[in-house]
Amino acid sequence: MTDPHHLIFLCVANSARSQLAEGLARASAPPGWIVSSAGSQPGSLHPLATRVMAEIDIDISRHHSKGMDQGAVDGADIVVTLCTEEVCPVTPPHVERLHWPISDPAAAGGRGEEQLEAFRAARADLQQRIGDLWDSLRSTAGR
Repeated sequence: MTDPHHLIFLCVANSARSQLAEGLARASAPPGWIVSSAGSQPGSLHPLATRVMAEIDIDISRHHSKGMDQGAVDGADIVVTLCTEEVCPVTPPHVERLHWPISDPAAAGGRGEEQLEAFRAARADLQQRIGDLWDSLRSTAGR
């Protein structure tokens, strides 16, 4: 058996974007992939992240914000940073790093439906990017 591969999503608070990404990627991961997330300054899981994931039948209600374990980041196969305006966590140079600048839906202005739409937009963007990533990795592995 080969060792599992590790994909980790990083942002600042590990409360919204990286939690959405972790839930989406876990739900669609190819065999042999472990998916996690972390933040450089962890906060707490945003309730709207849980809500928009429940809309597509992915339960992240038991997720919690985690700090960056440098060992996990160092041992990752792929690190995806999800920052835009804020300072992204630093990643080791030997780890493959992808940068997906996705606006933090938790920082979106507005209230109620407007903020919920920001979470849905982030979810849709992540869903597309994660699908493309898995497709790319499958086609590379098939060569």
